[in-house]
Amino acid sequence: MEVAQVLRMNGGMGYTSYANNSWVQQKVVSLTKPIREEAISYLYRSTLPRSIAIADLGCSSGPNTLSVVNEVIKSIEKLCQELNHQSPEYQVFLNDLPGNDFNNIFESLDSFRVKLRNETKAGIGPCFFSGVPGSFYGRLFPRKSLHFVHASYSLHWLSQVPEGIENNKGNICVGSTSPPNVVRAYYEQFQRDFSFFLKCRAEEMIEGGRIVLTLLGRARDDQYSNGGFYIWELMAMALNEMVSEGIIKKEQLDSFNIPQYAPFPSEVKLEVEKEGSFSVDRLETSEVNWNANDNNWNPRDYEFSLSEIESSDGGYNLAKCMRAVAEPLLVSHFGEAIIEDVFSRYQKILSNTMSKEKPRFVNVTVSMTRTS
Repeated sequence: MEVAQVLRMNGGMGYTSYANNSWVQQKVVSLTKPIREEAISYLYRSTLPRSIAIADLGCSSGPNTLSVVNEVIKSIEKLCQELNHQSPEYQVFLNDLPGNDFNNIFESLDSFRVKLRNETKAGIGPCFFSGVPGSFYGRLFPRKSLHFVHASYSLHWLSQVPEGIENNKGNICVGSTSPPNVVRAYYEQFQRDFSFFLKCRAEEMIEGGRIVLTLLGRARDDQYSNGGFYIWELMAMALNEMVSEGIIKKEQLDSFNIPQYAPFPSEVKLEVEKEGSFSVDRLETSEVNWNANDNNWNPRDYEFSLSEIESSDGGYNLAKCMRAVAEPLLVSHFGEAIIEDVFSRYQKILSNTMSKEKPRFVNVTVSMTRTS
């Protein structure tokens, strides 16, 4: 599986689209807002840029895409007013893999600009937007051209499925029955990818630039713990059911693995320190309940309608969220014919699990400064 060719969220604005089923990601963006505001404040006060370049890596599509950009620009405008400074010009770079639904983003830019003007007291500086297709596990921008880099819920995706995990039978990611060599292969792939990501960004950012990253992670150091991998273990249960009924071939399942690693905070910090181009300012964790109805939703905090997450069936809501993320990967490997069946089974498994326990997504957020 060539990850760069098949890894994308469901596009459009339909029933199973990422745009209408990204409530987990939006909640995470809301929880991590104070960390971004702090980073932006330090960045602006220390550099006082007349033109500021902002990159959102793994931007996907839908309302979440521009919400962080909106927040960052408003934070800078507030600082400009406090310091009696003229508003800077903004260069906004929206990056994702080539299969991303960039058209959805571009079609929303006019309404975004109108909304932004209405929400700022004074006129803001010109805003220039660019789409940047390509993998962030490589160079994307000229040297020393970026002031602020943001990525949320994208860096736990690996550049490739780790090699040498053919014995990960019955699992689709790290699972409770995965052999030690599989766990080690996933971790080593994360180390290579994250280190190279930092190296590329170090070349592209100005000295003193800030970067804020949020990854799906683990609350415990134990790599077998029910952290970011648990959600995939339950999907594997649905797929194994279909194998036992002859709907999917066992060989198909055994050759399918999700290219994702959920790190423990110390694993993130270790790679930052080893690469050496950034200093860690904040390293924190946050949690989001799998059940949307347990998350104290405030509709004013969100850019999209919450009608789709008001079902009392938490499994239904979460299965739709996961379908928006995983469907392209499943289709590329198993074909479209199984999709409705697998997510129907997955929904029942999720609902049953959530009736007995209250699992949570653990998020690791690191805020860093580009050092000399």
